[in-house]
Amino acid sequence: MRPALRLTAALVSSLCAALFAAAPALAADLKDAAVVPEVDRRDVKLPKFPSSDFEVGIYGGLYATQNFGSSMAGGARMAYHITEDFFVEASAGQTTVSDEAFRRILPGGIFTGDTEKLIYSNLNVGWNVLPGEIFIGSRYAMPSQVYLVAGGGTTRFNGQRMSTWDIGVGVKVYLTDFWALRIDMRDNVYQLDLLGKRDTTHNVELNAGVSFLF
Repeated sequence: MRPALRLTAALVSSLCAALFAAAPALAADLKDAAVVPEVDRRDVKLPKFPSSDFEVGIYGGLYATQNFGSSMAGGARMAYHITEDFFVEASAGQTTVSDEAFRRILPGGIFTGDTEKLIYSNLNVGWNVLPGEIFIGSRYAMPSQVYLVAGGGTTRFNGQRMSTWDIGVGVKVYLTDFWALRIDMRDNVYQLDLLGKRDTTHNVELNAGVSFLF
C-alpha cells in the first residue's frame, strides 16, 4: 500500500475511534440540553349522557291544521333507545279544530258542530345527529342532543281516517340523569277530502314537553 493511502487510512481510523469514544458524553450533553415543556394540564370533563334505554313523556303545543288554522294540542310519547345514535318512538296526541273560517263563507260550515277533534298517532325512527352541551354561565353545562325523526301513522279527523307520514327535528336537554326537556317540530302529511276534493295537506306541529328516562 502506498504511504499516502496508509496515512489516510490511519487518520480515518483515529477519527472513528475518537467519535465512538465521545459518543456517550455527547449523548449526555444532548439529554441535559433537551427542553422539557412545562404546561399546566387541565382536567376535561366529558359530557355524561344517561344510559337509560326507555323514555316516556308528555307534551303540549300548537298543531297547525292546513286550511283551519292553529289550535292547542297535547299528547304522550314513549321511546326505546336502541343505541346512542338511534331510537324508536311511539306518540299519540289530539287537538280541537274549528271551521270558523269556513262558516264565514259557507252557511253551516263544514263540521256538524263548531269544532271537530283531530286525533293522531305515529311510530317514528330517530337519529341523534348532534350530541353536545348547553352552557349556563361559565361553570354549569347540561348534555343535549339534536335529533331527526321520520315515520308514519294514522290521523282521524272529520269522520275520515288517513294514513299519515311525518318528518321532523327536535332538541333534548338532560336536566338530570332521569329527566329531560324536549322541543319538537314536525310536519304531518296526509290527504284530506274536503268539499268533494282530496288534497295533500301539510300540518305542522310545534310542541315542548318533559320526559322520564329509566
